Amino acid sequence: MERLKNLIGEELVAPESAKYLLNYDPSIGEAYSEIPDSDEKDVTRAVAAAKQAFKEWSAASPEFRGGVLRKLATLIERDLKKLAKAESIDNGKPYSLALGLDIPRSAQNFSFFADAITQFSSEFHEMSGSKKALNYTLRSPLGVVGCISPWNLPLYLFTWKIAPALAAGNTVVAKPSEVTPMTAYLLSELCVEAGMPPGVLNIVHGLGPKVGSALTRHPDVKAVSFTGSTATGSKIAQEAATTFKKVSLEMGGKNPNIIFADCDFEKALASTVKSSFLNQGQICLCGSRIYVERPIYEKFKTALIEKARALKVGDPLVEGTDQGALVSKLHFEKVLSHLEVAKQEGGKILVGGDRAKVSGRCEKGWFVQPTLIEGLPPQCRTNQEEIFGPVATLTLFDREEEVIEMANGTRYGLAASLWTQDVSRAHRVASKIHSGIVWINCWMLRDLRTPFGGVKDSGVGREGGQDALRFFTESKNVCLEY
Repeated sequence: MERLKNLIGEELVAPESAKYLLNYDPSIGEAYSEIPDSDEKDVTRAVAAAKQAFKEWSAASPEFRGGVLRKLATLIERDLKKLAKAESIDNGKPYSLALGLDIPRSAQNFSFFADAITQFSSEFHEMSGSKKALNYTLRSPLGVVGCISPWNLPLYLFTWKIAPALAAGNTVVAKPSEVTPMTAYLLSELCVEAGMPPGVLNIVHGLGPKVGSALTRHPDVKAVSFTGSTATGSKIAQEAATTFKKVSLEMGGKNPNIIFADCDFEKALASTVKSSFLNQGQICLCGSRIYVERPIYEKFKTALIEKARALKVGDPLVEGTDQGALVSKLHFEKVLSHLEVAKQEGGKILVGGDRAKVSGRCEKGWFVQPTLIEGLPPQCRTNQEEIFGPVATLTLFDREEEVIEMANGTRYGLAASLWTQDVSRAHRVASKIHSGIVWINCWMLRDLRTPFGGVKDSGVGREGGQDALRFFTESKNVCLEY
């Protein structure tokens, strides 16, 4: 088996403990590589390397830092197929999805922030009256920052955090998910090839309680950017508070998809299939609660069932596969347990509802059928808890106020979609939804300049564009009286 290594300073190194964790291919249910079982000692080494590199990197011009990021973007584009295949094997997602979305977006993240940092402006205020003064704001990099990314969009979200942190002049110690570490490891090799100065980016593999916690507690780490579960985000917030770190937390979601009777039916239908089942439903932005207005409910339900049944579940490396495997055995079992809960709560399984049987090399893989459930009340567990699998519920509604109340009726508030041709209704409903993002007549359409994040238990802070660069810098007011 291939053994992955940590990137610390300018070297790819083994963990201090010399211990390793098995890394599984979820489509076959077997281990295929090993990753470092790192601990606090490895984090300490990485932080020291990052701290040493900070003075030179932070003093470099934005153009120089941007040039390094562009070189990384170019190398990712060069290795597009290699990285996409690695992502598919490591995560279980269809190769076509990794090739068309995950890896191109990873390159785009570096390119975008390479440009964004050269446009990063500050504020200026002139005071008049008896006291005349000029006020301007300086923004300085924080120092060493920690970036902790999830398993569902491994390289996509890993680079989404790293790129703005590096562009702003910070040095980084990053922890990829131990469940999907391969493309982060391949990125570490590209960093060496790109000529990134030693210690600017350090990548430490391992478990959250060992690596993530050590990174969050370390006194020389000035900020932590995290994407993952709400439970883990809560722990990070508590640990970071003891050393007064800045935190950005993008956490869980239970997103509503609201479909009014005057929608563009075919477009809403096609998008709902994607928002329910793309990446096996393992995207924090998936619309797992589908609300359909009464006049079109039966028609929409029938069409959606037909579309869900037509999705091809199978080998993620085979062309034409729509749904791959769930990321791990543990997660696979969790999703199946939620399906049992839905049945116990009285839900009617319209399609799916069980393990998907795949023949050939993937017969032992962790596959779940695309599942639609109706007949469940708003406050049941299935409509309240994040399942993070290919599972969505269908609910009928009559009134605008009714669906807004149901949409807002969870502890989450990450994203929402609404479908209507009534412009006034679109703006009115969007303003009343408790969510960090509201898509109108679309889904997953992202402009990287816009703020990204959630409210309530879905998150603290915003990523993307200027918001990310502000998070990774400290502001200072300079006041000059004249």
